Amino acid sequence: MGIVAGLDSAPDFTRIVVCDTDTGAVLRQGYAPHPVQGADAGRSSDVDPQAWLLSLGEAASGGLLEGVQAIGVSAQAGALVPLDAQGNTVRPAMTGGDKRAQVAAADLVDALGGREAWAQAVGCVPGAAQPVTKLRWMARTEPENAARTAVLLQAQDWLVWQLLGRPVRRTTDRGGASGTGYWAAATGGYRPDLVELALGHQAMLPEVIGPADAAGTTPEGLMISAGTADTMAAAFGLGIGLGDAVVSLGASGSAMAVHPEALVDRTGMITSLADATGMHLPVVTTLNAVRALRGTAELLGLPDLESLSDLAMKSTPGAHGLVLLPYLEGERTPNLPHTAGTLAGLRRESMKPEHLARAAFEGMLCGLADALDVLRGRGVEVRRVFLLGPAAELPAVQAAAPALFGAQVVVPQPADYAATGAARQAAWALGVSQGALDPRTPPVWPGPVAQVLDPGEELAVGQAVRQQYVAVREQTHPGAFQQ
Repeated sequence: MGIVAGLDSAPDFTRIVVCDTDTGAVLRQGYAPHPVQGADAGRSSDVDPQAWLLSLGEAASGGLLEGVQAIGVSAQAGALVPLDAQGNTVRPAMTGGDKRAQVAAADLVDALGGREAWAQAVGCVPGAAQPVTKLRWMARTEPENAARTAVLLQAQDWLVWQLLGRPVRRTTDRGGASGTGYWAAATGGYRPDLVELALGHQAMLPEVIGPADAAGTTPEGLMISAGTADTMAAAFGLGIGLGDAVVSLGASGSAMAVHPEALVDRTGMITSLADATGMHLPVVTTLNAVRALRGTAELLGLPDLESLSDLAMKSTPGAHGLVLLPYLEGERTPNLPHTAGTLAGLRRESMKPEHLARAAFEGMLCGLADALDVLRGRGVEVRRVFLLGPAAELPAVQAAAPALFGAQVVVPQPADYAATGAARQAAWALGVSQGALDPRTPPVWPGPVAQVLDPGEELAVGQAVRQQYVAVREQTHPGAFQQ
């Protein structure tokens, strides 16, 4: 029996959980917001990485890490930390879906010969969130900083390196590397030519180590595991495996599932990521999820999503024929970047607020069911769906999701699954180093406390609603899902 810690450096805070290595039980936890960096801190994509260290130190205060034998690190995906030859940051880290990089993304796609060329090369098409795109932006906008950049790290890599005392060796894991746009999950190797295409010259890239490997040990004897990006850490913390998918309900949405091999999708709808266990994590993203609900609530003059859900529950499945294609910001799945939303099936009897509310929930969930079907169409097994995000708690979502997804739906209690996943990774590395665990098999921790919802007798009704939605989608955007 031992004690390990997992830390999650999110965009706004650091959370640390200390867990029992055998049971995964959370023994204690710490939390600290990142220090505010100036008046525009809430809006800026530029962040001084030192802020992450400061909040880490605050979250770990009061003896939180006493007795801990190993630490795992999770951090926000896609945060690029460019270093010079001496290991100093060239400029603040570029985080999130940096809107400044949108033109650079289109530029990069064209430079390699289109979406299919990128999908074949690294399993994903560059977007504003990926480090490769941020490199292109820096090369075009800050050429002096680009010229000084000698080493490329992401947030979790930089934190691991700092915890280890800034050693010569710099490491990352497959999960984090797969989100860069210059590492291919299918081959397990970097594409330095794509770094050069984006940045204008080569740069040193961190060594990709195995899921159960340790990145190193601090002078005090504390083991630091490989670390990974927050998406992979959360999947690991949830304990998902083959047959499981995760649908995240944010402003935008995503559907991802565990799969034994990398999926190369020439349309670019599937982003081929690696997970934190040695498997793969294909992801399909929709631009419109909860934003469709918020827009509908505003249209109906409702104060919040709970009120919208209550109203929707007064309608019935199919919303009296009302269908909302929720492509309010354009859409990625299907690839319709310049389209708008569509409200179809208006009849006198369907023109009631409750039917529009119901159509908004069904439209959002059908859009995510489309994303799941993209994965299923490539042979990915989906037996149950973990539904994440505050909107997953809404009665209208829970009433409709199982039948529309055609699978059992699991709604875990809210928790910091990324920090838990980081702790589980630390327990794995520690167990392997002690000879107690197999490097191919992670420690078995109990799954999350969750509601389990089965489609049951509603399955046929749900499939009829899906068919109604698909008919409108195909009539409005014929062939949008042709592979």
